[in-house]
Amino acid sequence: MTKAPKLAALAVLIHEGKVLLVKRKNEPDAGLWGYPGGHVDLGETALEAASRELFEETNVIAEPLNYLTNFDVIDKDPDGAIKHHFLLAAVLCQYKSGTPMAQDDVSDAQWIAFDDVLTSKLAMSKDVDTLLRIALEKT
Repeated sequence: MTKAPKLAALAVLIHEGKVLLVKRKNEPDAGLWGYPGGHVDLGETALEAASRELFEETNVIAEPLNYLTNFDVIDKDPDGAIKHHFLLAAVLCQYKSGTPMAQDDVSDAQWIAFDDVLTSKLAMSKDVDTLLRIALEKT
C-alpha cells in the first residue's frame, strides 16, 4: 500500500475586520484555533471543498474566490516516522450569510479580531497568523 499526503482545503474568511476561526476537536491540532477546513473529496476542487467544509463546521455560507497559498503540514513521531502529512490549500472566501455555530468536528467557531491572531493571543495551529497576513495583503 502506498502512502501519500492528504489534500485538504482551508477557508479563510474575513468579514467586518475579523477572521473566522474554529477550535479543533480532533488530532492533529485538537484544542487549537485554526481555519475551518478539511479533506477534499474525489472530483471536488479545493475551492469547493473550502466552502463545503466552512459550512459543515460553522454553518456560515461563503463564496470561494481564489487560492492564497499552500502549506505542507508534516507531523512525525519521536522516532521520525511520519504520523500525518497534509497539503493544505488555503482559499480566500467572501462572506455571504450565517452566524458561526460550532458543528461537525469543531468545539467552537468565532469571529476573531485580527490583532488577537497576529499577536498570538490564542493557542493556534501553525501558520494561522502567517496565512492571515497573506489574506490581508490580497484583500
